[in-house]
Amino acid sequence: MEPIERQLSIRGINVTYYEWGDRAGDDVLFVHATGFHARCWDATIRELGGAFHCLALDMRGHGRSDKVGPYEWGTFGADVVAFAEATELTGGIGVGHSMGGHSVTQAAAQQPERYQALVLVDPVIMPPEAYVNWERDRPFTDASEHPVARRRNEWSSADEMFERFRSRHPFSLWREEVLHDYCEYGIVPTNKGFELGCPPVVEASIYMGSAGYQIDRAIEAVEQPVSVMRAFRAEGDRAEMDFSRSPTWPELAGAFKNGHDIHLPELTHFIPMQRPDLVAEEVRRLSAAVD
Repeated sequence: MEPIERQLSIRGINVTYYEWGDRAGDDVLFVHATGFHARCWDATIRELGGAFHCLALDMRGHGRSDKVGPYEWGTFGADVVAFAEATELTGGIGVGHSMGGHSVTQAAAQQPERYQALVLVDPVIMPPEAYVNWERDRPFTDASEHPVARRRNEWSSADEMFERFRSRHPFSLWREEVLHDYCEYGIVPTNKGFELGCPPVVEASIYMGSAGYQIDRAIEAVEQPVSVMRAFRAEGDRAEMDFSRSPTWPELAGAFKNGHDIHLPELTHFIPMQRPDLVAEEVRRLSAAVD
């Protein structure tokens, strides 16, 4: 199953997205995590077996979409709203991983007619108290100071990137096909070789604003069925560069009017990379339940 690559202009920027299947199938919109890209969903979509009309978006600052800010969490939600309007998404299932889960929650609250259900895969939606003094308490005020901004940006090829990551935690836990997709479509050509489709300083700025959008009103407004898939959440302080733990508020499912909690303590935050079959299974289950 190879998708069609398409481009679209929304909210003053050009975005790239990918389309699988035809409009005869139920719509499923996939929104990726910070630092990732649309093609990280390929394995999940393959698990669906062609039964759905699938769209996956490279968010601004990522993949092959424009690198134009602001990289604020409300902006990402507004981009998903505009994208759904432009592609005439109707009665679909919104699937979002990490930041993507936050974004599709915003979108479903603003456009309830476009979503019949949501699958939030370890979304970065934190306990209400985390949003109170977030700007005062954050350790960095400039994205260039964040450790993520110092990540390696330049690569000679996707193969070099794959070989460097395949034995490193948490990439070593991923399905190999997903890591291939992450590397193959996660870099863009330059006159010197390749660089990350999400520049490290952009990724850092997104992390810094993760608590800058208070999402409680959006959660209250969502009436559709919502499945919250959560990974392990160890107690204690989290290392700045340890992204394997779940950032999701454990009580999040209960905050939705029609929420369902799926706790997967054997998995890391990278659920779609380790078990794309579980994400696909939940899409199928919800689709059958709301039909």
